[in-house]
Amino acid sequence: MDEELFIHSLGVEEAAYNLAALYGIDSQKASLAGLLHDYAKGLPAKQLCRIASEYNLADDISRQEPALLHAPVGAWLLKHELGIDDQEVLEAIRVHTTGFPGMSPLSKIVYLADCLEPGRNYPGVKELRAIARRDLNQALLIAVDRTIKHIIDRGKIIHPVSILFRNSLILSKKNNQEIYNHEVWNKKTKSSS
Repeated sequence: MDEELFIHSLGVEEAAYNLAALYGIDSQKASLAGLLHDYAKGLPAKQLCRIASEYNLADDISRQEPALLHAPVGAWLLKHELGIDDQEVLEAIRVHTTGFPGMSPLSKIVYLADCLEPGRNYPGVKELRAIARRDLNQALLIAVDRTIKHIIDRGKIIHPVSILFRNSLILSKKNNQEIYNHEVWNKKTKSSS
């Protein structure tokens, strides 16, 4: 791991720890997952592809875009090299690049921490950090949208799971809004009768 990646990993650890504490999620697990999320990122593409193929860790789309492989390969290596067996931590590491519909709160924290750690400096990151302190899912949706736009701008493959993750966030927001609207309606109709 080079110095830049090490500093990034420390930043993700810090951001994950702080977000977890804010949202009542196990901050020690968040810290561990944040620190180790890029465990395999420094491996050469050929090695990532070999490990992913040998242990059936990735689908065809991920094999076409080796940058996506460091997450599932990293989770596998952490289990088999370091003996980490906490499934929640391993899942958070495995899905931190693409997201996944129905992600655990810890996985959401690590995904988001990777986007807004203190070393990140891109247009809108300060606003995203502020939103993350108020609404985890809204911040996730903004982060996913930004990531998808960035991938499109670079002419890279978008993993379909990222689209499914984005859609799940939108549907969850819509369903929560419908529940809220229904509750407000019920209160209004009860108070007027």
